[in-house]
Amino acid sequence: MTLFAEDLAFPEGPVVLEDGSLMICEIKSQSVTRITADGQKTVLAQLHGAPNGAAFGPDGRLWVCDNGRFSWIREGDWDAPAAETRDYTGGGIIALDLDTGIVEEVYRECDGRPLLGPNDIVFDKFGGFYFTDHGKRRARDLDCGALYYAKADGSEIKEVAFPLTTPNGVGLSPDGKLVYVAETDTGHLLSWAIRDPGVVVQESRRGPAGSSVVHALKQYQLCDSLAIEANGYICIASLISGGISVISAEGDLVEFHPVPVDDSFVTNICFGGPDNRTAYITSSGTGRVYSAIWPRPGLPLAH
Repeated sequence: MTLFAEDLAFPEGPVVLEDGSLMICEIKSQSVTRITADGQKTVLAQLHGAPNGAAFGPDGRLWVCDNGRFSWIREGDWDAPAAETRDYTGGGIIALDLDTGIVEEVYRECDGRPLLGPNDIVFDKFGGFYFTDHGKRRARDLDCGALYYAKADGSEIKEVAFPLTTPNGVGLSPDGKLVYVAETDTGHLLSWAIRDPGVVVQESRRGPAGSSVVHALKQYQLCDSLAIEANGYICIASLISGGISVISAEGDLVEFHPVPVDDSFVTNICFGGPDNRTAYITSSGTGRVYSAIWPRPGLPLAH
């Protein structure tokens, strides 16, 4: 791995542009930033909340999970997210027009229930998107999380799976027949078969919310975001251990890629570059992004 960018305010949600630049959500500074291949940074949007996961939609806009902000603590040389802020007012899904800088808040609730801490997002080929709501943590309790599905025209949002424990990364299998979710605190990778867009088959007496448990990270490791390889492998940003765990579709640990500098908050991976063989990995605690030539190509995203 080589250093792509540094001095970032807890970077997450990387998205690669066609010119080789990288879109980054800086959670702590509440901004969406573009980083060119030569390291130049430009803030494209400053948000009231905090941007987390991001993905381009069919309308060309960047769709962003607003997690509603965290409070922060310092752990040695690392920044670390903590409990919800005292002035927390909820989370949502927003869409950012990169040409005009206009930010639209598209969803703030589902069936009258407020969104708490939207975290990660993936679009399907039908123009809708799945996203996780991680919930919020307080001094003595935390929320149950959920998986949602919504349409990019703002016309519909629905709950797909509930309750989940700190759901974080979300992705789709190469054939679009499975949706994956990584739960942070349990270290579990879950999956559901998709029956129709936004409708999953829930298995009885299997994993939480009718899921199948694909893999459980060993020892004390936590899950963050994820990305899918073209061959169906699932790449999970693994907290505490500080790297990327690669899991086969059958649930086996294939390999582990640590970041060069110790960081318990390795949070995201995305793919770009020639043949989708360049991986970009956010090492959020130290405020860095690394790039690496990946052993296999990543799965091209829907948009």
